[in-house]
Amino acid sequence: MSIALLGVMAMQYYFIRETYRQKSILFDEAVNASLSKVASIIEKNEVLNLARTQRKINQEKYEAEQRKQAALAEQLKIQDRIQLLRTQQYEYYQNFKNTEDELKATFPNLIYIENWFYETYIRRPQYKRFLDINVIQEPIQGTTLYREYVDVSATQTLPVIAAKDDSVRYIVADIDPFLKKASRYTVATLQPQANAKIAFELRDLEERLEKLNNEFLANNADNIFDTLAVIGGKKPTLIEDVALGLTLANRPLRERININLIHTLLEEELQSRDIRAPFNIEVRDSHKLIYHTTNVASLSNQEQPTRYTTALFKGDVSTPTGRLSIYFPDKKGVIFDNMSYLILPTLALFALLVGSFAYTLTIVFRQKKISEMKTDFINNMTHEFKTPVATIMIASESLRDPEIASNENRVNKLANIIYDENVRLGSHIERVLNIARLEKENLKIERVDVQINPLVEGVLDSMQLQLQKASGILHADLRAQYDLVIGDELHLSNVFFNLVDNAIKYSPNSPEITVTTFNHKGNIIISVADKGLGMTKDQQEKIFDQFYRIPTGNVHNVKGFGLGLSYVNDIVKRLDGTIQVKSEKDKGTVFEITLPLKKQN
Repeated sequence: MSIALLGVMAMQYYFIRETYRQKSILFDEAVNASLSKVASIIEKNEVLNLARTQRKINQEKYEAEQRKQAALAEQLKIQDRIQLLRTQQYEYYQNFKNTEDELKATFPNLIYIENWFYETYIRRPQYKRFLDINVIQEPIQGTTLYREYVDVSATQTLPVIAAKDDSVRYIVADIDPFLKKASRYTVATLQPQANAKIAFELRDLEERLEKLNNEFLANNADNIFDTLAVIGGKKPTLIEDVALGLTLANRPLRERININLIHTLLEEELQSRDIRAPFNIEVRDSHKLIYHTTNVASLSNQEQPTRYTTALFKGDVSTPTGRLSIYFPDKKGVIFDNMSYLILPTLALFALLVGSFAYTLTIVFRQKKISEMKTDFINNMTHEFKTPVATIMIASESLRDPEIASNENRVNKLANIIYDENVRLGSHIERVLNIARLEKENLKIERVDVQINPLVEGVLDSMQLQLQKASGILHADLRAQYDLVIGDELHLSNVFFNLVDNAIKYSPNSPEITVTTFNHKGNIIISVADKGLGMTKDQQEKIFDQFYRIPTGNVHNVKGFGLGLSYVNDIVKRLDGTIQVKSEKDKGTVFEITLPLKKQN
């Protein structure tokens, strides 16, 4: 099985490696094809741009010539119109000035006011009361004379209302010569100083005229292409076409490429070939790096990535100097992603195969171990059953002897031996049957109130003869104040009996056993400690397995089937308790059983 598994692993590895190699070759071909196509598209775009630029220039020159003729006529027309409007505007202003002079000559106390002041305080009758017109006397510096002038103000500040027109307004006030205040006033409104319609039209025409002059100068300036055409006897358009092409080709590489366009084209080409991985771009000329992008994934990648490069603008007259490069920080990951449809099922089947192989080996070793343990169990059981059966047989044959049968004391002694051996045999059978019932879930567990301290005392009393026979010492410290649990008295007695019996059996010298009960967090804990052989950590993990018996070395008085602790563990778990073991080799063992106390109503 192992050789077959290794063979399958080797074949799968070879298959995946070859698939990866083929995918890598296809990946390289796809990337190189994408680069070549993008470089071709960039060069074609530049040629198309050149053609569009030249066509646009020719069209603009033709249109400029047409506009040149129209511009001259337009300029003359606009100049005449401007002259007429300026004359009309001057006449409009003279009319205003004459009206204003007549008003000032008629009313000496004429006060100019802003249009917003008029709209805020005078036009609305309810706010006229805030208007204050006073005569202000101001001393003339260096003399004893005073200069008087009329001041118009407001006694209360109101929200300003914007002017509705650009008329010129004056207040004509009657001034009281004694109070130096206006007794009454009127508002005189004059036409605006300038005609707004004429002003707007005049401004537009002047701007148009300036623009036409600038365009005329720009479109009719001589250039170097015209000079070259005259000297060489060629058409000016032909000279310009050649010069434009040379100019475009000799531009710096940075001006000839559009990085965003390159990135977009590469993404589209790679995606069309089923490559959707992040990549980095580099653009170089013959001297230096022009542009590059750095993907975050490449910062943590220590491996040198594979670089794919192609030349830019291969159709130039001179040797192409531009280089477009692309590389993938995680090329292996991209290829493996493309192989995922193949690798994942292969790995799943391989894992299933390995799991089945491991499970089969586990079952084989487990069955082998169980078979060995059952063989030991059968040997132990045969020995344990053989001894009482032989003893009963010998005692029975002795009873058939008339001489012995006539002696009542000897008959009673033999009868007691037969009884004790029957009890021993029945105990062995009962223990085997209990384990069988536990495995089949047929063991009946009663759930009644059980006092742990009296139950432990009874077990210890019944074990006194065995302790005395082994010259053992027993320390009992049953200090648990609360010892009422829900359990089965018979099976709990068997649990404690097994633990004490093991403590006696696995003490090579005179046993010293300590049994303690105490309360902890709503539980009662029963501890059985000895100073016997102890156990290793490996043995502690196996002691609750069926048929397992700890090797006792040169101690040969340990008898049993290896079922006691398995039985103890199962009974404790069924009663919602736990059992723990702490042991050191040649220093002793401590078993602690934790049972929940009965809740008090």
